[in-house]
Amino acid sequence: MNLYKNSPDGLLLELSSEKFTLEREIQVLFEHNLHTIFNLQFVTSELTVDKFRIDTLAFDEENNSFVIIEYKKGHSYSVVDQGYSYLSVMLNNKADFILEYNERMDQSLRRDDVDWSASRVIFVSQSFNTYQKNSVNFKNIPFELWEVRRFEEGIISFNQYQSESKQDINLIADPAIDSAISTVISEIKIYEEADHTQKLSQDYMTIWEDFKDELNSWDDVTQKPTKTYIGFKKNNTLFAVVRMYKTHLTLIISRGDISTDGKYSRNFFTADDPKKMFKEQDWTYKSGVKGNNYRVKISKKEQMEYIKFLVKQKYDSL
Repeated sequence: MNLYKNSPDGLLLELSSEKFTLEREIQVLFEHNLHTIFNLQFVTSELTVDKFRIDTLAFDEENNSFVIIEYKKGHSYSVVDQGYSYLSVMLNNKADFILEYNERMDQSLRRDDVDWSASRVIFVSQSFNTYQKNSVNFKNIPFELWEVRRFEEGIISFNQYQSESKQDINLIADPAIDSAISTVISEIKIYEEADHTQKLSQDYMTIWEDFKDELNSWDDVTQKPTKTYIGFKKNNTLFAVVRMYKTHLTLIISRGDISTDGKYSRNFFTADDPKKMFKEQDWTYKSGVKGNNYRVKISKKEQMEYIKFLVKQKYDSL
């Protein structure tokens, strides 16, 4: 991907790219900006577990799961083999990861507090070759490939490789001959929209289809199913969550964090809700951070235009 700037005379000037000469440069950049880039909590660097050294260990507070981040310069490695190995080490040494988190973050996280099924590995490189991209071209592989590029004037770009395949990796991998694959397949699950919508009646399915089509038509929106909900993100910021039940849908919108002294986080969200449809609810992350949500129960299609109006306010605030 090339980047350009608009010159005073209206001509586009291509920005010169500047290679990262050291893998460590990329690691420092990401570790200092994990929340901005991935919305993750930084835990530690260079964690050694069972003869494996993990470049960056992060924690995903949205899904209560650990994330391993590995930085690469060359192409002489298999992201699939390494990814399964890293996840297998994590799942076989859960106590080490819990201990590291608690010591680094001064918390009392318990093993049962973590959703191990949502564990994943993020590979970061200046480029990935075709073989590496094809190797993760499945619908449910727990690895992400992110390319990072640096340009003149301190400009940085990030681009995630997105698989369009509907093929199931679990039908291709052979857990009978690889213990790492066996461990990962037995515990980690990549959730799909169908895991949630299968419980809906036809009437609620119609409501859901209308709602998701509207949100997905907005710029820079991605839809992400998790274990308990389907989330919608603008760039990398979660702005709406839908939980599905047999008798209704529940929409949840985060207003923001609240510090221990009661002060609101920057850009704390307040909706213009003349019908008073939103109900407030407090919540607490495993790390102890508190916040406030808006919630609304969706049970009638007549509600949808007004609810879209409310959600759009949150989207526009980001």
